[in-house]
Amino acid sequence: MFSIIQAAGWPIWPLILCSIIALAIVAERFYSLKRAAVVPAGLLDDAQTASSKSIPSTDVIDKLEQNSALGEVLASGLRTLKNKPNASEEDLRQAMQNRGRLVVAKLNTFLQPLATIASAAPLLGLLGTVIGMIAIFASQGSIDAGVIQGDPGKLAHGISIALYNTAFGLIVAIPALIFWRYFRSRVDQYVLEMEVASESFLKHLKGLQQ
Repeated sequence: MFSIIQAAGWPIWPLILCSIIALAIVAERFYSLKRAAVVPAGLLDDAQTASSKSIPSTDVIDKLEQNSALGEVLASGLRTLKNKPNASEEDLRQAMQNRGRLVVAKLNTFLQPLATIASAAPLLGLLGTVIGMIAIFASQGSIDAGVIQGDPGKLAHGISIALYNTAFGLIVAIPALIFWRYFRSRVDQYVLEMEVASESFLKHLKGLQQ
């Protein structure tokens, strides 16, 4: 493997760096986008139960906020109602939406760099191949009486080595694209679930004011 990297030349090193970054992002996103960390099962029911008779204490709200991404959104509604008991439905919705935007931004962390790697890796591989082929033709070919001279076997071997960059670029790009699409769909699903839960909790909060 190391001999292939050496043969491919310096253009393959940016691709290796991209592969390491992509792998780190994928591992981090798998950990951060676990359901338990974003939309835990039963959290909405627990929050409604804790505030069924009155607005809970600040400690309880803080604990809810630290529970998960959904907990942050629900806690923002409780905190707004606690600080402003006569808050309108629009005030509560705006507070939860504002916190929701911040939560969604955190859920999308590192997805844009992963998409960039998926787009740039094939181009970096192609660049490495072009640079390699230029060097090969420059070293192997010579012109004698208008005819290009050179060893066809060495030329073919050199071209195959230059193509390592393109192949490695695709090897990096294809998984990066697959995981980017997977994480995007996962985030979209979480966002939809949080929106539904937030609307349900908003009705619950309005009931506390009656």
